[in-house]
Amino acid sequence: MKKKLLAGLIASLIAQAGWAMDPFQIRDIRVEGIQRTEAGTVFSYLPVKVGDTMTDDKAAQAIKALFATGFFKDVRLEVDGQVLVVVLEERPAIASLKFTGLKAFKAEDLTKGLREVGLAESRIFDRAMVERAEQELKRQYLSQGHYAVEVTTTVTPLERNRVGINFAVNEGEIAKIKQINIVGASAFKEEDLLELLVLRTPGWWTWYTKNDQYSKQKLTGDLETLRSHYLDRGYIEFNVESTQVAISPDKESIYITVNVAEGEKYSISSVKLAGDLLLPEDELKKLVAIKPGDVFSREKVSETTKAISERLGNEGYAFANVNAAPEFDKTKREVAFTLFVDPGRRVYVRRINVAGNTKTRDEVIRREMRQMESSWYDGGKINKSRTRVDRLGYFEDVTLETPAVAGTTDQVDVEVKVKEKPTGNLMIGAGFSSSEKFVFSTSVQQQNLFGSGKHVALQISTSKINKTYSLSHTDPYWTVDGVSRGFDLYTRRTDTTSTLVGAFGSDSVGGGVRFGVPIGEDKSISLGLAADSTKLNLLDTSPQRYKDYVAANGNQIRSLTGSIGWQNDERDSFLYPLSGTYQRAVVELTLPGSTATYIRPTYQYQRFFPFGRNYSLMLNAEYSLAKAYGNKDLPFFKNLYAGGIGSVRGFDSNSLGPRDPVTKDALGGDTRFVANAEFFVPMPGTGRDKSLRLSAFVDAGGIGGYGTKLAFGDLRYSTGVALSWASPVGPLKFSLASPISKKPDDKLQRLQFQLGTTF
Repeated sequence: MKKKLLAGLIASLIAQAGWAMDPFQIRDIRVEGIQRTEAGTVFSYLPVKVGDTMTDDKAAQAIKALFATGFFKDVRLEVDGQVLVVVLEERPAIASLKFTGLKAFKAEDLTKGLREVGLAESRIFDRAMVERAEQELKRQYLSQGHYAVEVTTTVTPLERNRVGINFAVNEGEIAKIKQINIVGASAFKEEDLLELLVLRTPGWWTWYTKNDQYSKQKLTGDLETLRSHYLDRGYIEFNVESTQVAISPDKESIYITVNVAEGEKYSISSVKLAGDLLLPEDELKKLVAIKPGDVFSREKVSETTKAISERLGNEGYAFANVNAAPEFDKTKREVAFTLFVDPGRRVYVRRINVAGNTKTRDEVIRREMRQMESSWYDGGKINKSRTRVDRLGYFEDVTLETPAVAGTTDQVDVEVKVKEKPTGNLMIGAGFSSSEKFVFSTSVQQQNLFGSGKHVALQISTSKINKTYSLSHTDPYWTVDGVSRGFDLYTRRTDTTSTLVGAFGSDSVGGGVRFGVPIGEDKSISLGLAADSTKLNLLDTSPQRYKDYVAANGNQIRSLTGSIGWQNDERDSFLYPLSGTYQRAVVELTLPGSTATYIRPTYQYQRFFPFGRNYSLMLNAEYSLAKAYGNKDLPFFKNLYAGGIGSVRGFDSNSLGPRDPVTKDALGGDTRFVANAEFFVPMPGTGRDKSLRLSAFVDAGGIGGYGTKLAFGDLRYSTGVALSWASPVGPLKFSLASPISKKPDDKLQRLQFQLGTTF
């Protein structure tokens, strides 16, 4: 068999070797040298087929096409008579990818990352790809502060034209910031400026935050923080002249030097308004946060321009622009500002679009909107709409955007984007104390039934204290104008023998109906009517006061109770409030025909003070009374209690207040006061994630009754830290408290928690 060599490697083609051949008609094509690749795959890439006339140009095209697949290391074309012979040498396949020496990363994570860049088991081996993968591994380690990392790649040939690749990693030590210097600062102490920075030298918390590891992004943010600090304090000419980042020879220590020029401190000489003001100048001047004689502050200038723009936005001028033009007097070190107001054209809202709601119906979101379609744009109403949608509690995140309508100058759309969260909750409550041991309760809730906004809850409590079965249903829009209606049914068996409360048992069954009537954007009143029948079961160990009550009133107590309430909710968020107030006043009163006659008023005031974008201080106060009327006694099972995770943390549940002189059990009382101060911060390292928050708190509270007046000197105080997490499996709350003010007979419960899951 005589063969003629038509072509070899691509290199020979590029060199254009002077070899020619007579064209011939291909009667057959034979493929040689393949082990893993199917012959059909080779045929599919060949630009010629049986019956074609073979030429030099087609031979060159065929070799280029086969090389381009990346499957082959060598390609040759030969001729045997009128048979085209394709001789191939396959590239080896990757049989395995292994890593040794890993600590900072998981092997499966690196394997997944390399697969995304084209390096994975069963794929064709490519030396250049392996080198790129090695550089990518080093880059990943450098981003984690492993500047001394070394990666050694070993390629081992295996049978059947395969290779095994092993990346041996010597991670080295993580480089830590050894020193940060700010050169040129004289107006402020260097240690005070360093406290403003995120990057810092190793400390007790940096093992978690990783802020002692150099990051270019963090350094950029820190430089902007420095700039803002100076500009907000009058140093309008402040400038960061240079930064140097150096690493030690052993690549374990990093030194950062920031060179700054502070400039002179400026004050404001005058502030003027100019342009098309539209509104009375006196009204706009009230929004100006900078005054003559004040030290210059970039933050206050920004607040001013934003406030004026938002005020014009409330009048329909969505694209209002306010520019603060400064005029410097370097001799007097003063700056004069002229605020140029350009309201632009008045616009109206063409359409409101809702996106992201896969379960919740559009109407549930749209009925909370205060900005209407085909009406003038109102920035205040748009902000109120976002707040009301967020308060529903159905969404993790709510954003409203107002893009301009293409081809128009006076129209915008309102884009409502929501990110839904699970609204079904299987809540599990648990606690531990020396007296009650383990307490367990559960409830099933669906706050957004079938996406309709209706609420259904089933509670089952199987603790030693309460065995409760209850069902409730609420329709927040029973009428189109926002009147809500709800029903409640319950049966409850109580046994307090294992608690710190006076021992007694009871069996209750009841139900009721309630209505909510909106009387404003944030205000509503509630009306309710409920019936209850309670049978009391006393024990020999029950307090004498309980026995006296049953002797005088019997052990079967029936009541028909009416309630009226008022609520004002101005918080900016239902789940994660940072600002706003919440007030609630409720009066519960038994009606004629009831065995027991009493009145129970309650008032609660809560306010959130924002600090920055993610920090908030919450102040809460609640005062309640329970008084009998009509020459009857207050039912002891309607007494007020305090202590525990819902009132004064650090003290056992319901343990505060008067005690029985014989059994020393807590009796509750007819007066209750609780106050809380809690400062919420995001968990370090979680960025803008609001679902995980830390807090430090101070609680105060007490109970008065049975001849004991509630005096501030008798209040109990506690302080501690808490963690709240809206985790993927449900709400999780922990509190660790230490009493500040306590009495010798107080019962403590320092650790309290609540755990839940979602579906």
